[in-house]
Amino acid sequence: MSQRNGPSSAFVGASWAALFAGMLTYLIGLWNATMALNEKGYYLTLLMYGLFAAVSLQKTVRDRLEGTPVTGIYFGLCWLSLGSAILLLTIGLWHASLAASEKGFYAMSFVLSLFAAVAVQKNVRDTLAQSAS
Repeated sequence: MSQRNGPSSAFVGASWAALFAGMLTYLIGLWNATMALNEKGYYLTLLMYGLFAAVSLQKTVRDRLEGTPVTGIYFGLCWLSLGSAILLLTIGLWHASLAASEKGFYAMSFVLSLFAAVAVQKNVRDTLAQSAS
């Protein structure tokens, strides 16, 4: 039986800090933006949808690696959801009347948030698996 090492507290802290930094900067950018309220809602919905899709995809990939059954349809929907969130953000930013620096700001804080959400989900799962053994 192999012994699993859980994530270090530094990695756990860095993952949570990255998640809060990405989400907070994205949300502060939306709060301060001069775009219409419906546009702000669009970008907020994309952040929430993207975070959910990234965490769900990470969970299904991990489930498959650990031998937990995951249907092909759900696995495909996870990939489709994550791809859709990224594509919709890209299209929205491409057509937005924002400065290039603002578009980059939203894109980078979005990507940081997605990556950090996956890292946090992995850390939570690894910590639970370690405490269960």
